[in-house]
Amino acid sequence: MENGRAGLCPLFHHAVEVIGKRWSGAIVMLLMRRESARFNELLAAIQGLSDRLLSERLRELEAEGIVDRAVEGSRPVRVSYKLSECGRALEPAIKALGKWADTWVDAAGTRKSA
Repeated sequence: MENGRAGLCPLFHHAVEVIGKRWSGAIVMLLMRRESARFNELLAAIQGLSDRLLSERLRELEAEGIVDRAVEGSRPVRVSYKLSECGRALEPAIKALGKWADTWVDAAGTRKSA
């Protein structure tokens, strides 16, 4: 990672911004656990996520090459989402973040005392 002018690598910053957007990490984590998922399956699995925001995040993740969108030509048309090779490569980082959260974050979402 090469540092930018302010000492922060712009590639790292971009990666954190993409995955750190609200709900993006949850979407990636769910897709890691499944071969693929349909829109309504993702919507049902993530409490508090609106269909508009899920649609927006899926488009962003697809544009970044993290999620692949597959359209089945049957009637009715079915759309499913899965992680791309690029998205699967995030697995060690997402698992490490989960381990960190288990250690340092309590059920209420606040910092655990050491």
